[in-house]
Amino acid sequence: MRKSFLGAGVALITPFKANLSVDFEGLGRIVDNQIKNGMDFLVVLGTTAETATLSADEKQQIIDYVSHRVDGKVPIVVGIGSNNTQTVIANLASMNLSGVDAILSVVPYYSKPTQEGIYQHYIAIIEASPLPIILYNVPGRTGVSMNAETTLRLANYSEKVIATKEASGNFNEITKILRDKPEYFSVISGDDSLLLPIIAIGGAGVISVAANAIPKAIADLTHLALEGDYKKAAQLHLRLQTISDALFIDGNPAGAKAALHAAGIIENVLRLPLVPVNEATYKILADEMKAISKI
Repeated sequence: MRKSFLGAGVALITPFKANLSVDFEGLGRIVDNQIKNGMDFLVVLGTTAETATLSADEKQQIIDYVSHRVDGKVPIVVGIGSNNTQTVIANLASMNLSGVDAILSVVPYYSKPTQEGIYQHYIAIIEASPLPIILYNVPGRTGVSMNAETTLRLANYSEKVIATKEASGNFNEITKILRDKPEYFSVISGDDSLLLPIIAIGGAGVISVAANAIPKAIADLTHLALEGDYKKAAQLHLRLQTISDALFIDGNPAGAKAALHAAGIIENVLRLPLVPVNEATYKILADEMKAISKI
């Protein structure tokens, strides 16, 4: 059955123990907290999950664990991407995706393909995927941006391509996609700071980093915007600006992990080459977490 990805989604972190193993108990607490606080869907193994540092076995264990924990309460999206098209196809064939509702696949990174190369990469994935696909454009990490024309070509190629997660920050290109997209295709903000303006011109919601730490606030902001209550949504957006900025001072997911540690939910551990936030940033996040808990 085709699931809806309208609303507030979270790009889940992967918590680690002090010995760098995956902290499944901590992950369970995060998942429960997201669902309890109104998140509409969960994204597993995205950028924020430190997926580049996870083994194949760990990735499958995380998918299985989250699927079991969620137990159908909300849809689950799994990130499966690479700069090697054949690797994506092989992973789609080999991974157990029985509890998954859609795939999030990033624009190929490092190789810097042309727009035609990006298009052909996704066509191969579309043909191989057993599940709906959400495109993911994040040029700050991949080194190349998928333009609006390529996104629209893919959206019109197959109804299996159900959405794009837009983290380009290029509002002009996002506007073109929203103007010309087919009805069944959604634009999801990949930037917390652009959640409100993107929804205001027809976007479907957000895949949020900040929601790891403040799920209720992000869910409330998203739902207010989707309901057209822009006055209340704007007030909340402005209130969240400090923590939204602080979460990225020392990189993602270091900020989200620091905030969750300050809240007593997980240990503040990352796998190299990522490291925890500095003391000044940690204090800002800890203070904001206390203040936002009182809203």
